[in-house]
Formats: sequence, C-alpha cells, structure tokens
Amino acid sequence: MKSSLRISLQVLSFALLAALSIYLAPKYSNPFKYHFEVGQPWAYGLVTAESNFAIYKTDAQLLEEQQQVMRDYTPCYLVDTNSQYNTLYVISLAEMERLRALGCSKVSVLHNRVATQVPVADLYTPKTAYEYTHKNIVPNLQYDSITSENLRQNLLSSISLTEGMVQMGEKIIDTGEIVSEHTYQILESLRRTIEEQNISHRQSFTSTIGVGIYIVILISLFGLYLYTYRRKLLDSLRHVLFFTILMAMLICAAFLVLRHFSASYIFLIPFAWVPIITRVFYDSRTAIFIHIITVFIVSIAAPAPYVFILLQVITGIVAVISLRDMTQRAQLAQTALFTFLMYSVVYTASTLLVTGSIANVEYNYYIYFAVNAVLVICAYGLIFLFERTFGLVSNITLVELTNVNSNLMLEFAEKAPGTFQHSLQVSNLATEAAKRIGAKVLLVRTGALYHDIGKMAHPEFFIENQTGNNPLQSMPYAEAAKVIIEHVSDGERIARKHHLPEVIIHFIKSHHGTSVTRYFYNSAVNQAKEQGKTAQAVRKEDYAYPGPKPHSKEAAILMMADAIEARSRTLNELTEQSISAMVDQMIDAQVADGQFAETKLSFKDLEDIRGIFKQKLIEINHHRITYPTITQ
Repeated sequence: MKSSLRISLQVLSFALLAALSIYLAPKYSNPFKYHFEVGQPWAYGLVTAESNFAIYKTDAQLLEEQQQVMRDYTPCYLVDTNSQYNTLYVISLAEMERLRALGCSKVSVLHNRVATQVPVADLYTPKTAYEYTHKNIVPNLQYDSITSENLRQNLLSSISLTEGMVQMGEKIIDTGEIVSEHTYQILESLRRTIEEQNISHRQSFTSTIGVGIYIVILISLFGLYLYTYRRKLLDSLRHVLFFTILMAMLICAAFLVLRHFSASYIFLIPFAWVPIITRVFYDSRTAIFIHIITVFIVSIAAPAPYVFILLQVITGIVAVISLRDMTQRAQLAQTALFTFLMYSVVYTASTLLVTGSIANVEYNYYIYFAVNAVLVICAYGLIFLFERTFGLVSNITLVELTNVNSNLMLEFAEKAPGTFQHSLQVSNLATEAAKRIGAKVLLVRTGALYHDIGKMAHPEFFIENQTGNNPLQSMPYAEAAKVIIEHVSDGERIARKHHLPEVIIHFIKSHHGTSVTRYFYNSAVNQAKEQGKTAQAVRKEDYAYPGPKPHSKEAAILMMADAIEARSRTLNELTEQSISAMVDQMIDAQVADGQFAETKLSFKDLEDIRGIFKQKLIEINHHRITYPTITQ
C-alpha cells in the first residue's frame, strides 16, 4: 500500500510539473521566431515576402496622426430649453477644465436639432456668467456623451493603420545586414500579419496539445533517465520532489519573464542554478541531464532558441565541471565567474560568426550576464534551503561536521577520550579505503567521526575509556551485551538531539549491522557447554545488534574499519603477518555473515580495501629504533 502511494505521488509530481509548464508556456506555436532590434545585425537567413502584406505604421506615427485629427474634434452639448438665459452658454467648471485638458478650441451646441459651432472662449462658467450679468446662472449646456464619442470614433477611424505594401517575393533582409528603422517596421508588420493570420490557431486547443506533447516527452525522458541510471533516486519521493521543484522554479521564472518583460531579460535568469544545486547533492551526469531538459523546455518560448540552447548548455556544463566537489563557499564565487565568462565568450563568438564585426556586439547583454553571475552566487542560500527541506547533505555541511573543535566533538573527547581517539583512527583508515575504491571520502570521514558517539552516554562500560576495573565483568553475559548494544540507540538519540543529517545517523545505526557481540556471545556459549547445555540454549538474538546492515559502500567501509581498528589493539604481536591475517579474518567473517549484502561492493573493492587496511595498520604500528643512553 505504501509503495503504491509513493508511486502515485511520484507520478503526480511529474504530472504537476508538466501541467504547470504547459499552463505558463505559450498556448500556440508562433511561426515567427525571429528576434531583432534596430541597429543590430540580422542573425538569420534570407527573408522574403511569401505573400503581399501591408506595412503598418509605427506607434509614434499613429499617435501623431491621432493628435492631428483630434484638433478637429468638437464635443457635443445639448442646450437646456427650459433655461431663461439661452443667449449665454454656461457649462460647469469641471467641464471647462476637461475641455482645456483636451485642447478643444470649439464645441458643437445642439439646439432644436441644429448644431452650432461655438468657440470655447465664448463659453461661460457660473462664476464668469455672474461677473458678466451679476446674476446666478446655472449651467445650461449638458455634455452629450453618445454623440461626442461617435464623432470621436469617426475621426480616429479615418486614420489608416498602414502605409505602403510589400509585394510577394520581395527581399526584406539577409544575413548580417543591419536592421534599420524602416526594415524594423517591415519586419514588425510581417510578424503582425503572420500572427493575425494565425489568430484562430493561437486560440485553438490543438496548439496547446502540441506544446503539451513536447513538454511531456522531455519530462518523460528525464524520468526514463532516472529509471535507467538512477533507480534509487526515482524510487525515493524525496528526491523526485527535489528534482521537480527545482525544475519548476526555473521554468516558471523563464516563462513569466517572457510573458511580461523584454525577451532579452531571459538572460538574467540563472539557469546554472539547476546543474549547480543538483551537482552539490548528486552527481555530474544527473546535473547536466536535468539542466538540458530544463533548457529544452524553456526554449519553446525563448527568442533565437538555437542560440539560447547553445549558451545555456555550454554554461551549465562548465558550471558543473568547475564546481565538482563543493567544500567551500568560495568555490561558488569561482563558478559564478566561469559562468559570466562563458556567457560572454559564447555570445561574442556567435555574434562574430554571424556578422563578422565586433561593432555589432550588443553590450547590454554583458550587464545581463553579470547580474546572472551574481544570482549564481545566491545559489548558496538555496542549497541550504533544499538541504533542510529534503534532508540532503552537501559537502559544505560535511566539512562543518568534521570540525573536531565543535561543541559536540569537544564534549565527545572529554566524556569518552578513548572512544574519541578510536574514532579518529577509524576515520583515517576509512578515508584511505574510500579513496582507493572511489567512494565518497568526505562522507566516510564524517560518518566515522560520529559512529561511536553513543558511548558518551556510558563511557565507563567501554574498555578504551577504562582505567580500572571493568564493570561488565560482574554482569551476566546477556546483560553486559545489552549494555554494549545500547550504544547504538544512544548514538542515534544523541545525533537526533544535535540535528545530525540522516545519512550520518545511518552510519551510527549500521556500523555493527546485525552482527553479534562476539565476546559475550562466545563466552555465554562456552559457559552453557560447561553446564552441560547445548549452544542452542543461548539466544543469539539477545547478543545481536538491531541493525540495519550497511546500505552503501561508505557504510560498509566504516563497518570494516571499525572492527579492524578495534581488533588491532588486541594483537599481542604487531607484525606484518599478524596484521594481514587479522584483516583477512575480520573481513571474511563479515562477508560470510552477509553484512555487505545490501551494498554494491565488488570483489575487487574488497581486495583493495583489504590491501589499504593492511598497509596503513603496518605503517601505524611500525617499530621505532631504541634510543641509546649515555654510558657512564
């Protein structure tokens, strides 16, 4: 039931991402995909008129002609026939101010269906009428809104929206030519004509289906990638939500900018966030793949889509390469610098390729790229937000956790000094093994430092912290085993109290897997035999750790390093042969016990780990020369 619910929520996440993208994306396929500006070179091929079309006037031309015809506009007023002062035309002060604001010099006065042109200067307000007649006269002219508006619309409709025609087959512009004001007017007219011809298509449901199919295919490809190469990520709702929310942020931002602002502002949007944030928590291949899918979705509405895709994909790849393993905040500033440089270089190169002249470079784009780079640095805040929201762990957090001067580590060293030193040694061994087989070094190192932190609760029960008698010797074997086993649950409790990441808590819970406390179990079995009982009389589960077994290579390395470091302290003779035999015995026992069954450790990995453990233990325990004393 839980599995089916999880799958349903994962499918819903991808479906919501697709639905949101389709809703915000253009509802039609605009056949006019050119992006152009006055004074800039034409970056496309030859354009000719495929049919006759009119050249539309510019907004400035239309405004000027409207102002000209409106000079002849005369608002209409009706005379109040009941007024006893029909020889004076009186209007309210508000009407007088409105006429002056409109710039009208005359009005039409309708009296008995006869219109008379009256200069505005001959009209009175109640105040001026009183000054002229010394009588209080109320306004006797009433504004006729219907007739006036009809007259206004007739004047405006007399203005032609076009000037001239472009004949079918006529050349409009060719590659590299500079877009002049006249050419810009023709291209805008062509765009408007095409859009008007396709107005029914724009509003049709079929165009939305086309956009939807395109977006669904791209999102499905990403899901297929996860299914094929990153199945564990796809099986986790937490990871699926991370990917879909991150993609939705950038896709929605891009579509909203393209809808409401200049198309060139799309270069302000930091698409590098997608590969950077993904790379911090996952791997380079996933980061690049999700970035490409996001860019392809946005490209359906982007101006000059091929140049847009080229810029974003190259910049995203460079960002991933420059970031690699992010362990310091300064690396993000370096990545932002590389982002700015790649945007600038690729944009300049594409402009030179098309026009062959540096003079045609539009320098305001470099400002966009600089702002974009600043926003890339702001990804640090998003990394922290995603880390806390989805329970992920970045290398920056791991570096902070390895600080042995932190409050928790200082408390650990004070309460359980022997265990703390053991953890440091385990950390060194595990780190070298992780390097050898290509595992996550920083993760192993951090997990090793915290794996035995539960011994802080009762440090006196563990031999590495004891200076006198061992209190476990006076306990029954089962009770003593229980005390030892409880350091795992104590470690989990302490870790949660200090808000350690779940991946570190897994190291704490799994570093003994489901193995048994061998010393106490074997002792109990021997005691039972001495009492004439069988080995089955001892309940093995009373001496077993609760698990789980390690789920990753890193957790398996820690389990081996922990057991081997502890066992090395029991060797009476530290020779190359004894160390080698001990390492083989411990690892073989763990393999035979099935402790690594849930990891992806190969036989080669195990052999490499054996080798590095033997080498490091021999180096650590090599003999020093005896210092001579001064003879008397």
